[in-house]
Amino acid sequence: MMLSRIADSLFWLNRYMERTDGILRSLRYFYILGFDSYGGYSFNYKPLLQCYTGLSDTAIDEMSTDTSQVLRYMITDTSNINSMRVLLSKARENARGSQDKITKEVWEQVNAMFHYINKGGLDKKLDGDEALHVMDQLEKHCLMYNGIVDSTMPRGQGWEFMNVGKFIERCLQTVDLLDAYLQPIEYDLAKNDDLVYWRSLLFSLSGYELYLKSNRGSQHTRQVIYQVMFNADFPRSVIYSLSRMQRYLMELLEQNALASTVILEKKFGRMKSMVEFTDPASMDGQYLEHLLKEVRQQVWDFSSDFQKLFFSYT
Repeated sequence: MMLSRIADSLFWLNRYMERTDGILRSLRYFYILGFDSYGGYSFNYKPLLQCYTGLSDTAIDEMSTDTSQVLRYMITDTSNINSMRVLLSKARENARGSQDKITKEVWEQVNAMFHYINKGGLDKKLDGDEALHVMDQLEKHCLMYNGIVDSTMPRGQGWEFMNVGKFIERCLQTVDLLDAYLQPIEYDLAKNDDLVYWRSLLFSLSGYELYLKSNRGSQHTRQVIYQVMFNADFPRSVIYSLSRMQRYLMELLEQNALASTVILEKKFGRMKSMVEFTDPASMDGQYLEHLLKEVRQQVWDFSSDFQKLFFSYT
């Protein structure tokens, strides 16, 4: 058995690292696409700021076209609770609290990333020509972390708690990013049916290449929504994240045969079925808006119930 305090630390370690990875991926591709004016679109960081910050609409509008300000706010600004510097500090504290359950290599990688983002002069680099180099280095750290976790962590309870946290975070990120792109077109699936509009979303989810290889013709809006929501082979889709959550949840529940675990299992099953048995072809914008809100709320509720059950929250 594992102490609830340790399980809690492992759960949040991977949530914070997954959030860091998601923010970095989005920020890097937004930065690169900002140099491309193809299609006449007025580029800005608004979808990213809507998804990853609690800023007001006014503050987002004021910041959304200022690349240097966005980079500092999302990477090093400690007044932003979702800046990478803050997230990596929290991840490191959780890794420190669970060192006897993570491998030496995992701890060293979290520690290395923490020290890199706290290195002096980073803000100055983000204001200049080295901004992309900084993001490339951070991306390499994230890739190394994911590879080290996968190749060195023992497949026990710690691994299962880490992965439940990881896929809860990934699912919420995907829902929030998709919603940030649907709001401007008022959930009208026939509106702005242009791949140029959707490519920054696909890049943010590392799904652009898969989209080009898997889809032909028009109806880009519906095809993008299908990939991001319902494609079980796309590792950042909502249904993929839910399927992985279910796998690790079931492994944990098998080791904890309590009445409350049955309730949690049934609630999760209803949530997954809501997405799994939706017919994308007959879905309209109003239903999609409702589905995204329901998925977001139910994942938050599941996360809360999961933590209360396993981590003894009051």
